[in-house]
Amino acid sequence: MLKARSRPATTRLRPRTVLLALLALLFTVVFAVVVGAGELGWQRVLAEIAAQVSGGVSPLSEREAAIVWQLRVPRVLLAGLVGAALAGAGAAFQGVFRNPLADPYLLGAAAGAGMAATVVMVFAPAVTGWLIGPLPLAAFAGALAGVGLSWAVGRSAGGSGTATLLLAGVAVTAFLTAIQTFVQQLNTDTIKQVYTWTMGGLNVSSWRDLLLALPYVVLAAVVLLASARLLDVLALGDAEAASLGVRPGRVRLLLLAAASLATAAAVAVSGLIGFVGIVVPHIVRLLAGSSYRVIVPLALIGGAVFLILADHVARTVLPGELPLGVVTAFAGAPFFAIVLRTSRGRLP
Repeated sequence: MLKARSRPATTRLRPRTVLLALLALLFTVVFAVVVGAGELGWQRVLAEIAAQVSGGVSPLSEREAAIVWQLRVPRVLLAGLVGAALAGAGAAFQGVFRNPLADPYLLGAAAGAGMAATVVMVFAPAVTGWLIGPLPLAAFAGALAGVGLSWAVGRSAGGSGTATLLLAGVAVTAFLTAIQTFVQQLNTDTIKQVYTWTMGGLNVSSWRDLLLALPYVVLAAVVLLASARLLDVLALGDAEAASLGVRPGRVRLLLLAAASLATAAAVAVSGLIGFVGIVVPHIVRLLAGSSYRVIVPLALIGGAVFLILADHVARTVLPGELPLGVVTAFAGAPFFAIVLRTSRGRLP
């Protein structure tokens, strides 16, 4: 006998919860901007921010002010944007596949971005003068191409369920990774550069990078927030969702497209940063409930907080900067193992 699937929690997001989350994000942003590896002093940086807001006299020299506004601020904001994109996409993937271990790189986004970025590093390492560098453009296009190829392979296999799509993602990932390895061997001098990019990082971030990713992440976030209720409906199963007037196939396509767009934008400006899309949605689920009307918005905010703090650790804990992917892996790998253990018997 089939066991009835329990209805997911329908608790609405409370304004107080949103306010507390936004205050935590604001505090994290200010902390990461004020406290850095330089010798500026947090009091002077706070005074600089206050002076810019009120129109007062800055206590910093021109060079010191440039460190704050041209290095720290765009990097902190970009970390928040990338974290929100990856966590929101992770929540969507987990809802679509009804699998707590799903992440934004499941359908070949990482492999596609890595392959395209490697091609640029090997064949066009010295291309300059572009308004937007070829590396982020290639990574963005490669990530979307990887997901699109997985979708096409899954559809051509004749399956309409998530299992077929997952298998297609595995096949496409393996194929694109093989291409990346082959291209990389054509110029072994680029191995270090490719390795650094695949570890992820924001050490060369700028306002241009922030503006490059912002519209895509905002568009994806709007779609995910508007579709959060549909994720709750999908959790009931395709048959019950269809009886409620929802077309599961179309909803999955919409949500996967939005999540993949956010992932591609994040990868384009930060490289490959793992575990954000797994850790943050789970923390939100543990603290705030299982309804995606709660999980999606709080995952967006929580992802921003998580990656800003991780990037702060990456740039301050050692004299030399750590790859951001290493920091998120230190935090995420043990959490992943805990989730795997506690989810035993409940995974599809």
